[in-house]
Amino acid sequence: MTDAPEYVPPKVWTWNKESGGRFANINRPIAGPTHDKDLPVGVHPMQLYSLATPNGVKVTVMLEELLALGHGGAEYDAWLIRINEGTQFSSGFVAANPNSKIPALVDRSGPEPIRVFESGAILIHLAEKFGEFLPTEPAARAECLSWLMWQMGSAPYLGGGFGHFYAYAPTKMEYPIDRFAMEVKRQMDVLDRRLAEAEYLGGDQYTIADMAVWPWYGGLAKGLLYEAGEFLSVQDYKNVQRWTDAIAERPAVQRGRMVNRGWGEPSSQLPERHDASDFELKTMDKLQAG
Repeated sequence: MTDAPEYVPPKVWTWNKESGGRFANINRPIAGPTHDKDLPVGVHPMQLYSLATPNGVKVTVMLEELLALGHGGAEYDAWLIRINEGTQFSSGFVAANPNSKIPALVDRSGPEPIRVFESGAILIHLAEKFGEFLPTEPAARAECLSWLMWQMGSAPYLGGGFGHFYAYAPTKMEYPIDRFAMEVKRQMDVLDRRLAEAEYLGGDQYTIADMAVWPWYGGLAKGLLYEAGEFLSVQDYKNVQRWTDAIAERPAVQRGRMVNRGWGEPSSQLPERHDASDFELKTMDKLQAG
C-alpha cells in the first residue's frame, strides 16, 4: 500500500481545485450551459449529437441496424460532440440533454421535436418506434429490458470506476483499482454465464440489450478499453468472446462503430455522418490510399 498520508475528508466539501486526470478540464460540480450555441440541424428525421464512445456507439449501431432492415425513417445526421472541448455544455446541447452527456437524440419525424437522452432511453425509443430489436412477448421483453438495465447500472463501475482509476487518474492507487477490477471481473462472469446458456443476452434473438452491452464489454473482451485486457484476463471469458466476435461481424455494427469517431486508424473514422453514401466515400478513400 502507499505511504502517503491518509486523506481526511473535510466537514463540508468545496470545489477549490481541479480533480486531476485526463478530463479534469471539463469536470465541475454544477449543471447548465457554459456558453450560448445552437445545435446544427440536418435534413433527416433523426438528429444525433454524439461521440463514438461506448455509449455513443450503442445508438449509431441501432440506427444502422434499422436502416439495414429498410426503415427509411431511421435516416439520421450524426453531429460530432467534442467532449474534451466542452461542446456538451453549449446551450443547445443542454436543451437536448440537461445532463450534458452524449449521446442526445432529437426525433424530428413528427409535428414537434422530441428530445431523448440517456443511451438506454434512446434505444427503447427507437425500438418501440420502429418495432424492431425489442421483443413483444412478455417474458422475452422482460429478459431483454433486464439486461439493458443491467448494462446501464453496471457500466459506471467499468467506466467511471475501473477505467478512471486504472487509466485516467493522476496517480495509481491500489485500493480503488483492486476494488473495481474485482467488480468488473464479476460482471464479466455474469455475462459469460448468461452467454453459456443463450446465443444472445435476451435469448435466441439479437436485441437492444446486445447493442447496449457490446460496445462496453465486447470492447473490454478484445482489449480495446483502457488497454486492460491482459490485466483482467479477458481471454478466460470464452462465451463473451464468442458473442463479441459474432456481433462484430454484422455490417451495421461495423458502420455504427465508425460514426462520430475521430481517432484510431483513418479508415475507421467517420467523424460526422449525413448520408449512407458517406460510408461508400470512406471505402473509396481507403482503396485509393491502398
